[in-house]
Amino acid sequence: MQIRLTPFRALRVAFAALRTDLSASASTSEAHRDALRRQLRLLSATWPYALTVAIAAPLLIGWTAFASGATGVLIAAAAGALVTAISGTLLLATLRHGTARRWPPHVKVRLATVSGMVGGATILALVFATGMLPPGPTRLASYVMTFAAMIVMIVALYPVRAASIGLGAGLLATLAVEDRFGLGLWIGIGVLLMLTSIAYRLARFERHAVEQRDLDHAQGRMATRLVAEFETHSSGWFWQTNADGEVTYLTHRVATELDLPDTPAIGEPLSQLFRMDGALTETERTIAFHLSSRTAFSNYSVRPASRAKLERWWSMSGRPIFDEDGIFLGFVGSGTDLTERRRADAEITRLALFDGLTGLANRQRLRLALDQMLAQPATSQRMTSLFLLDLDRFKTVNDTLGHQIGDALLKKVAQRLQRAIGDAGLVGRLGGDEFQVIMPGHADREKLGELARRVIFDLSQPYSIEGSAISIGCSIGVAIAPQDGAASETLIRNADLALYAAKGDGRGIHRFFREELLVGAQSRKQLEDDLRQALVGNQFYLAYQPVVDTRSERIVGYEALLRWEHPTRGLVSPAEFVPVAEDCGLIESIGEWVLRTACTEAAGWPGDVRVAVNVSPIQFANPILPSLVTSALAKSGIAPHRLELEITEGVFLDESAASEQMFKTLKGCGVRLALDDFGTGYSSLGYLKKAPFDKIKIDQSFVKGATIAGNRNAAIIRAIVSLADALGMDTTAEGVENRDEITLIRDLGCSHIQGYVYGKPTRAADVLLQLKVGGGMATASGYQITRNPRTAMLRNARLQAGGASGDVRIRNISSTGVMVEGIEIDASAVDLDVLIELVEDQMFPAKLRWAADGRAGLEFAEMFNLERLAAPSVPNVARKAG
Repeated sequence: MQIRLTPFRALRVAFAALRTDLSASASTSEAHRDALRRQLRLLSATWPYALTVAIAAPLLIGWTAFASGATGVLIAAAAGALVTAISGTLLLATLRHGTARRWPPHVKVRLATVSGMVGGATILALVFATGMLPPGPTRLASYVMTFAAMIVMIVALYPVRAASIGLGAGLLATLAVEDRFGLGLWIGIGVLLMLTSIAYRLARFERHAVEQRDLDHAQGRMATRLVAEFETHSSGWFWQTNADGEVTYLTHRVATELDLPDTPAIGEPLSQLFRMDGALTETERTIAFHLSSRTAFSNYSVRPASRAKLERWWSMSGRPIFDEDGIFLGFVGSGTDLTERRRADAEITRLALFDGLTGLANRQRLRLALDQMLAQPATSQRMTSLFLLDLDRFKTVNDTLGHQIGDALLKKVAQRLQRAIGDAGLVGRLGGDEFQVIMPGHADREKLGELARRVIFDLSQPYSIEGSAISIGCSIGVAIAPQDGAASETLIRNADLALYAAKGDGRGIHRFFREELLVGAQSRKQLEDDLRQALVGNQFYLAYQPVVDTRSERIVGYEALLRWEHPTRGLVSPAEFVPVAEDCGLIESIGEWVLRTACTEAAGWPGDVRVAVNVSPIQFANPILPSLVTSALAKSGIAPHRLELEITEGVFLDESAASEQMFKTLKGCGVRLALDDFGTGYSSLGYLKKAPFDKIKIDQSFVKGATIAGNRNAAIIRAIVSLADALGMDTTAEGVENRDEITLIRDLGCSHIQGYVYGKPTRAADVLLQLKVGGGMATASGYQITRNPRTAMLRNARLQAGGASGDVRIRNISSTGVMVEGIEIDASAVDLDVLIELVEDQMFPAKLRWAADGRAGLEFAEMFNLERLAAPSVPNVARKAG
């Protein structure tokens, strides 16, 4: 710090400073008073020594004067010793006595200044008195003692600048008495002024140093408080090491979280307290490298080197520190607690990779795991099996019991599935009621089939949730890598095809992927593409099958049946393309075309002939159906009662107010409503009370075989007819093909017949011709009696009649009889009892019914199960295993 003051200004400032030290006012700052207190404390520490020497000097001079007989010097020495003792003792008592400690500091400074003046005057007077002693060693000793007292007193009074000036003033006063204002006095005055300026300058430097020290101390205390506050209420912390890498400071909270057993963190090497986060062998050496190379590091993720009870992560930074001379002192750094962030990241990861409802792996994690497994280079590791599971009847649970019960059910399903799979693979939920299982290293179809059956069995056991007993099922599709797909997309697609096959084969089973499933899916996709072009390309047409009154055999109507004439495939079966149309959303457009076309073509028929049009559940659920019906009626001009809408039982799956309203609206249009395929779907007599049907159509599965003795179909038909009659509804028996079935249906009371017995479906032009030629009457055709379905085959068998036997060839067979060839039997041998070998080493009794041209017909004594003839083939075995 530079002091730029002129001598006179310096003196003026110095005297002003002395005046401030010796007097008190309201403007005196607390810092100035603290500075005076520090000066007095230093004086208190050294003044006893100065007082001792100051008293010893006049005593030595007095003893010398007494020995030499210098009475005047003796008196002067005694006076000096007395005065010095009194003033010095008073000052010492003021500095150290308890009562005086409470005095203001400027009062003590005044007393110290007076003591300095008295001491200075006394010591200089003793110097002059010593000169009056006779020469000799004692006088020299007195001089030495006197000057020593002066020096010690100067040193002791130095901390108090006013006292130092007072000492100079005392010396000057004695000099003035001796010199009588001579040259020496003026020199002394000059020296005193110089001493005053020097004292001021030194005091100013000291004050500046003290103020800076106080400022640094205050800032240090503030920094300490801020650091403590920061360490206590934030995630940050600090650390420091010495040049050897040993910890000299570490935030207490972090030291506690390190969970060291018996070793304190302070004094331990930093590299032994922390390790970088990660399973790396060079982790510990990483921090040690920076410490040894004295290089800074930043944002290192670290964890406790010891096995702490709590999981902790920190972000740690550090840099080397050097002193002013470039000597390395160690490292200083900071850190941030990453524990909560890591936990939050882990939770985000969990949510991103795990299903929130069941806790199983979600779609993303399953896909990542499957990709990793399939990417393994070793063939044995790439052998991975994939299960796709879909719950059966789960939607019913949601619809009837609510989604809360459905969610609880999914949790239980997940638990059972996890237990069933165990450690064999990764279990996950794709969403909804779909689950997936990935099993690396599993390719044995037999074991996989056994596991799939066990999973289906476990998941199909009843569940008890909130007092409700719930039963569901499960279907599984299985694909095995790499033979069923080396990429995850291919494997998942093929497992999905297998699942689709399991559902199609009846649900509650599992199926392995087969190449024909992919071919079928590709064919289905091609069929869907062709179907989209069929409507705009006029490839559809309608064929009409007559509906005949049972009593009068008059044609009362026709059912409009959709046909597709493909340009290259030819006729495509409705059983093949209608489900595709329903799945791809084309059924409504096609259904509207059928409705409008049927009404238009029926407009040319006689007014008493109705037309029946099938309505799919998808069409029925569309609110615009009534407007389409009224539009078709209006455009064609036919009477509403001539249009009959055939509705299947599938519309009652979702019984709601909308369904009831749809029935009322359609009836309001004046059309007739028929319940199609009664008894084969979701039959419930409850909806017959609400739905205003005009007719019930009995499914052909009840008609076929109804004439065969012992068959229950006739009883079922009779019950349906009785129910319909009670409700005032007509009945139509579908699928009638033989004439004996006509008689049976008529006897059972059914009002209408529909089937090949009265003709196959024909185009609209042929309908007009049929109505014109027959006058509206139907003509029966076909077999007179119903025969069991026959299976053509060429198989050798052994025939035994009486004591004779021989080999024959089977041409066709049914459950009631068989036709053989290669035998010559007289026609008169009808009703002959024979035995025929249908299964190896097993003879079955039969009766000969006819024989001609080397052929014969045999009737079995008991119904024969044709499945016993089927030899197990490779595809059947594989299908059973799947």
